[in-house]
Amino acid sequence: MNYRYPEMRILVMARAPVPGQAKTRLIPALGEAGAAALHQQLLERLLAALQQAALAPLQLWCSPDTRHPYFMDCANRYVLSLHTQQGADLGARMAHALDTALQDAEAALVIGCDIPAMDGAYLEQACVALADGAQAVLGPSEDGGYTLLGLRQSAPPLFEEMPWGTALVLARTRAALTSLGWQWHELETLWDVDRPEDLPRLQALLESP
Repeated sequence: MNYRYPEMRILVMARAPVPGQAKTRLIPALGEAGAAALHQQLLERLLAALQQAALAPLQLWCSPDTRHPYFMDCANRYVLSLHTQQGADLGARMAHALDTALQDAEAALVIGCDIPAMDGAYLEQACVALADGAQAVLGPSEDGGYTLLGLRQSAPPLFEEMPWGTALVLARTRAALTSLGWQWHELETLWDVDRPEDLPRLQALLESP
């Protein structure tokens, strides 16, 4: 495949769509099987958009590992490589994925798979910013976290002692970037599908032309 930014990597963090283990905060509204099915739907929507955009080589970082049949099926249907997440918390897992990718890439973007408004055009803005010299790119999330982080080099302070899963993550990340003395670019704020109250908004998006 011919990529527009072959020197970059796009890393998608994903959990296997196992009922009871995927999108657990949506289980009260959808049930275990329904929450897992929605997780799978959102992941496939993202992978399809990224493959069509052909921005950069795509890596699927899998939890608990790459051996789940669903991940193997993704590798057969999409142009991507499979990798196993490693680390005790979200920060350690993202840091490991980015550090690994940056060993042979000029820049890397790590994203989640539950951001329905994220598309190829959004990711291209991040690629352009990194190509133009930004040391980092942030995609803010409405809940106080971020939907995307792009780096040109490893940066442990962005992942250490971070209150993952809280509304403080984005502010703490900005503070860490400031402490590093880095210039970074921020994209439009997006939202993720994490709670039952997000479902009507998702349905409206999926039904829009």
